[in-house]
Amino acid sequence: MAIESNKVVTLNFTLTDDTGNILDSTKDGGPFTYISGKGMVLPKLEEAVSIMMIGTKKQLKLEAVDGYGDYNEDAVQVVGKENFPGDFILEVGMEYMASNPDGVHMPFVITEVREEDVTIDFNHPLAGKTLNFDLELLDVRDATPEELAHGHVHGPNGHHH
Repeated sequence: MAIESNKVVTLNFTLTDDTGNILDSTKDGGPFTYISGKGMVLPKLEEAVSIMMIGTKKQLKLEAVDGYGDYNEDAVQVVGKENFPGDFILEVGMEYMASNPDGVHMPFVITEVREEDVTIDFNHPLAGKTLNFDLELLDVRDATPEELAHGHVHGPNGHHH
């Protein structure tokens, strides 16, 4: 039976790329939880988890198109240093947030710093990568009215924010 919407799903996972590098894992931080049907996880991941039974394990491979999309060269821009506040640290690997004209927040990472300008990349860090998940479904329960109202899972003793 498929997991319905508005359920709190708890799972362990390890995410690797095609070369076996671990990209993310619940190993040290404890299980991952989300509310089903709310777009909190990748759609193909949620679809795969939704047909699992509690206590089972599964491997899932997502091509880039079903993960964070293909890498888009148009999302890489070169901008003048004058576009950054004076207190910004302009180093390769630094992550910042920009806002588009509609007020939508857009994360980016600095990929190159030159004398007059900076190259920034708005692609998701996992764009263009095949994602390999080792999944273990631990629990499924009804989301509480408070969790649904807040839009996220609360801890065992209520919300913590």
